[in-house]
Order: sequence, then C-alpha cells, then structure tokens
Amino acid sequence: MDKEPITLNGLNKLKEELVYLKEKKRPQIVAAIAEARSHGDLKENAEYHAAKEEQSHSEGRITEINDIIARANVIDVTKLNNEGKVIFGSTVYLEDLDTGEKINYKIVGKDEADLKQKLIFFQSPIGKGLIGKNKKDLVEITTPSGAKNFEIKDVKYV
Repeated sequence: MDKEPITLNGLNKLKEELVYLKEKKRPQIVAAIAEARSHGDLKENAEYHAAKEEQSHSEGRITEINDIIARANVIDVTKLNNEGKVIFGSTVYLEDLDTGEKINYKIVGKDEADLKQKLIFFQSPIGKGLIGKNKKDLVEITTPSGAKNFEIKDVKYV
C-alpha cells in the first residue's frame, strides 16, 4: 500500500467530510430508506431505490476516505526549512513570460487538487514541471494547450 502525500489542510478536510458522512448523512439515508419501506411494494418504489443508491454512494465514499487517511503521508511545509525550492505543499508564485500574467499554485496531493482553488496535483504537468525548481528559475512546461514559459517569482511554505 503506497503512502500518498497530503497537506495537513487536505487531511483535515477529509476528516471533516468523514464525520459529516458518518454522523449526519448516514442517519438521514437510513431514515429515508425506512420511510420509503413504509410505503409498501419495494419493486416499484422510486424513493426506496434512490435512497439505496445514495446509501451505496455514501458508504463507498466513507470507505474511500478511510483508505486515503490510512495511506496519508502528511507533509507540513511550515515545519520545513527549504529556502526557495519548490516542493510538495509549497505555494509557487509565477509570472507567465508569454502573457505577463501573474499566477500562484499550491502543490498538493491527488485528493486535494482543484484548479479553481489554484491547488494543483504534484503529478500534473505543471506540478511535475515546478517541483525541484528554485525561486528565480525560468521554467518551460508542456501543457495540453502547448508549451508555457514561467519565471518562478517566489516560493512560500504556508
């Protein structure tokens, strides 16, 4: 079983979701199934089948979160003294040399990645292209939309 790197924040969010699913969602689903059962014939009971489907999905997610937590290798970058090097968990401030656009990304694990939140998977093309580089480096990264050229303006460990 491979360890999966995760930030402290990512682990805490997973734990919160697990508590919600177990303590709030599970009892709601059980109540919905009981309610639907009381309506009689289960073969043609859409509420019953929908509730059972939701239960299956929810229990699957609980299993998935438990598995992720079991494999979690928490990396707390605030405790690392790593001046200017891009590592897992660091936030990288970039300038796109083609457009002049300034952008920042936090490099995270698979389950935390969310491009809208500027959280990128360390194994993604941009994540792979940045890890190991240093502040002030010029980096060319091949993305699905073509090659991009960046300058690493700053690296923070927060």
